[in-house]
Amino acid sequence: MELLLLPEVYAVCRLPAAAEAPAWGAGAGLWSLTRSAEELSLVCAEDGLPADVGAAVLSRGWRAIRVAGTLDFSLVGVLASLAAPLAEAGVSIFAVSTYDTDYLLVRAADLETAVIALRSAGHHLEA
Repeated sequence: MELLLLPEVYAVCRLPAAAEAPAWGAGAGLWSLTRSAEELSLVCAEDGLPADVGAAVLSRGWRAIRVAGTLDFSLVGVLASLAAPLAEAGVSIFAVSTYDTDYLLVRAADLETAVIALRSAGHHLEA
């Protein structure tokens, strides 16, 4: 599978479920907002975070790997083919899916291990 490493460093934020969708962080790269009954989760570039982010939980230092191209909904096992070698290598992931494709976020400290694991599993990663 063709994979692309995005250049930005990302943050994953957990906001209260009733929080307004923040405008901050929206910009270049990946910006993902997901609301459930329990929380509002936001993935955004770290450099877009305001100093007083006010997140209930904030995790910095994530790198994003994008599946290149557009994935058809009939494809089966895309995330599994990426997550399995990373799990075997001991790399935790935060997955985000969009209409077109999938993203895997890995901690920046685990990026080298993740790249090696994905390439060893036969994936091509543009870094």
